[in-house]
Amino acid sequence: MKHICILGSTGSIGTQALQVIDALRDHLNVIGLAAGSNVDLMEQQIEQFEPDMVALADEASAELLKARTRGKRVEVLSGQDGVIQVATMPEADTVLSGIVGIAGLIPTLEAIKAGKHVALANKESLVTAGCIVMKTAAKAGVRILPVDGEHSAIFQCLAAHERRENIRRLILTASGGPFRSKSVDELCNVSPVQALNHPNWKMGRRITIDCATLMNKGFEVIEARWLFDIDISKIDVVIHPESIIHSMVEFVDGSILAQLSAADMRLQIQLALTYPERRGSPVPYLNLAEVGRLTFHEVDMETFPCLRYAYEAGEIGGTMPAVVNGADEVAVDAFLKRRIGFLDIPTIIRQTMEAHKTQDSECSLDDIMAVDKWARDYARCLITPRVRGGA
Repeated sequence: MKHICILGSTGSIGTQALQVIDALRDHLNVIGLAAGSNVDLMEQQIEQFEPDMVALADEASAELLKARTRGKRVEVLSGQDGVIQVATMPEADTVLSGIVGIAGLIPTLEAIKAGKHVALANKESLVTAGCIVMKTAAKAGVRILPVDGEHSAIFQCLAAHERRENIRRLILTASGGPFRSKSVDELCNVSPVQALNHPNWKMGRRITIDCATLMNKGFEVIEARWLFDIDISKIDVVIHPESIIHSMVEFVDGSILAQLSAADMRLQIQLALTYPERRGSPVPYLNLAEVGRLTFHEVDMETFPCLRYAYEAGEIGGTMPAVVNGADEVAVDAFLKRRIGFLDIPTIIRQTMEAHKTQDSECSLDDIMAVDKWARDYARCLITPRVRGGA
């Protein structure tokens, strides 16, 4: 029996993780849950899974939850300190880090320091502070188990091929999102509703927009650099609309290993929670005859420059990835609120990158958090004139 804590339990990854755990109650047990402010859903999760401890980052929401759960055998905590207490519960074997945004970085690091294996879905932890996270994990002797489908695929392909000198390149697949066949002119007036209509995956709002711009794939490139200790120049991206091959590893002899499965995040979540064992899954088995064919296309980085900016940030290193992440989060939020257009997202990211003087690759956690704040503030200043100008 593995004891699990879930950070971000009311979000897309967290709710799917709880579906996995519900199907494997003989093997997985939830002891801690943390989320932002969703009182209603957290109350339902307490009723269903009976955790020992929960936390809501929003203090007013936590007080309401305390009132609703009075008399139940659960400790309700609040604020970031409460989230960290859930992340570091002594009884926990694995912590699933599914909090969206850079807010997930510090709880993830604290879980690692506490000796917990981490099932990592919070991409900002590696995008902004990959060096710190991986060094901390090595020092603590814990595993970082990828939840993203692409990284899980590479992790599985490398299971029997640990020697990095045998790897020629990693090949991340991308569905291309809802606009993969569109031109720049066709993207000028797309709406948030259109951008949120992903053809293959159901995800949170920010990550869905990032998939539409291909920024999410760029973040995955940076994550892969840290997860698998490989130079970013050896990481390629290919468009694969069917989302059946989740990623591939090419070796120096020309052999390519690929991991295939249905487009359902619960498979990757389950492996991260049960590793090194595999269990039966509620996800239907893949029928290749029904799939029929698998296709691949090169990425159009002129139409989707966010991927190019992520590669550039990864090459520069230091604090630049944190700048890209912060600017992207602000720009995506503004687009979802219809304050800017879809093509303004990469423009704001580019201008924020150009205004930043990168700090050394050995930057501290405090440096990263300060640069994240600067990037957000700078991006917001770029957005204001666009709103006033009627963009």
